[in-house]
Amino acid sequence: MSKVPISVCIIAKNEERYIEECLRKLKPHGMEIVVADTGSTDRTKEIAMKYADKVLDFEWIDDFSAARNFCAKNASNNWILSIDCDEYLNSINLKDIRIFMQKYSRYTGMIHLINLVASRKGETYTGDNVVRFYNRNHYKYENPIHEQLVPIKGEKSDVAQKCFLLPLEAIHHGYNISAEEMEQKQKRNVEILQKSLEKNPNDPYMLFQLGQSEYILQDVDASIEHMKKALEYAPSTNFSYVQILITSLAQVYRDVGRNQEALDLMETYKDSCNTARFVFMHALTLMDSNQILKALLQFLKAITLPDVASLGENLKYCYENIINIYRRMGENEMADMFVEKYEALEAEKEKLFNS
Repeated sequence: MSKVPISVCIIAKNEERYIEECLRKLKPHGMEIVVADTGSTDRTKEIAMKYADKVLDFEWIDDFSAARNFCAKNASNNWILSIDCDEYLNSINLKDIRIFMQKYSRYTGMIHLINLVASRKGETYTGDNVVRFYNRNHYKYENPIHEQLVPIKGEKSDVAQKCFLLPLEAIHHGYNISAEEMEQKQKRNVEILQKSLEKNPNDPYMLFQLGQSEYILQDVDASIEHMKKALEYAPSTNFSYVQILITSLAQVYRDVGRNQEALDLMETYKDSCNTARFVFMHALTLMDSNQILKALLQFLKAITLPDVASLGENLKYCYENIINIYRRMGENEMADMFVEKYEALEAEKEKLFNS
């Protein structure tokens, strides 16, 4: 029995590149570790057996949710923390997590991910708060890919919307890969997403994820088509993925020079969206249309929002734009106030990619 009543559940296939460091960082914290292997042909299982309390076999059926639910079912504890092999624990406060477990027994919990990304423009990083902590008596995973936690049948349907942010941060290395590896990964995703959409062609979440993968594969026309369709069928902007969908579509518009469409989109939703990502993208679209003062106000707003960490390296670009706008206005003292913050983020990026 683990010292902490939490089971860390991991699904794995041919992850020898990442899994040892992932498990090595988890092991000292006293949580049960359960690994479900979905058909590895490398040393993944051998490495897992050195650290995990349980190493199980699961026959792969093109369904990540099925694998995650199998792993959770075989855990010893009801509270489940889902981690991927390419995510390395960076910080955790188990004392506070225990308090959350007692106080919010039917809520889900988010962890903060720092995603290291190798893009066409070079190395960068993004931030995400993702739901990964739950009580298996009340929740299960759904969707064959880009899986989401949903209430188990019979539970109150609104409970899934209640979520707390865990004092837990992990660094995700899975996007810091070669262009060839990323292409292979996204083509796999597209195949699974398309199969899922054959059953429910108007599922907004899956359409959004398909558009995301097509954007990475540089199929811009298909990406725009599917994101627009996703937005047509999407529920309220109270759903976090809907706000990400809007900002993602605006980014695609900007990338292909359709700046007015990007601005129109952001202006349409500005009153119902207040995340740092949305406000940052709104600022960029205002810059594109030469509305500099309005853009400055949005950049300044973005850096004050509670979820500012979700900007990742874009926080640095917030500061960069604020500095440049103030310089253009002749407000050098105001610009200087943000220079130190900008330089600190430069140092943070260097540390992330060289640690």
